[in-house]
Formats: sequence, C-alpha cells, structure tokens
Amino acid sequence: MDAIPEELYESFDNIAVLVEDQHEDEPDLLGIYEGVPLTERDEWGGGLPDVIRIFRVPLCAMCEDEEDLVDEVYITVVHEFGHHLGIDDHRLHELGWA
Repeated sequence: MDAIPEELYESFDNIAVLVEDQHEDEPDLLGIYEGVPLTERDEWGGGLPDVIRIFRVPLCAMCEDEEDLVDEVYITVVHEFGHHLGIDDHRLHELGWA
C-alpha cells in the first residue's frame, strides 16, 4: 500500500483491502473488487466500504521468490483499485496492470 503513488491513493474513497487464502469458487483468482466504482456512484450514502480481496495462496504459488511476490501483489492491488476507479479489464491490460 505504501508503494501506491500518492495522487492515485488520494482518489480512493471508502474502501477496505483484505488478504484471504483463496477465492471460494475460483481458486486461481489473484484478487477481486467488490463494490460500486466511483464512476457509477450517483450520491454518497455513507454505506459500508467497498472491498478489495487479495488471495494469498494463488499469488504465492505463481511466484518464484519474495521479490516476484511483492511485484505481483502490487500489480494485483493496483488492478483492483483500478476497478474501484471505474477502469475496466481491457483498459487495465492496455495500461499493463493485468
């Protein structure tokens, strides 16, 4: 989280990041965003935070060493934050955050 650029971090609103072992239905999933993207919110109602879930087991399984793991976690977190900001998978792939 500390590595995320300040200008990007400042645009996040009411979001929690959780680390779990793996997704119940999709065990190879690295992360998932659950919520309403900022671009689709009409009015802020003060509800529960959106959630980004990062899945430890598949991330660890795909990485060769700790440095690789740190890089992959960063990419996954930024990817999911991109969804929070309203960026779709296609555009995230174009930007290199997939």
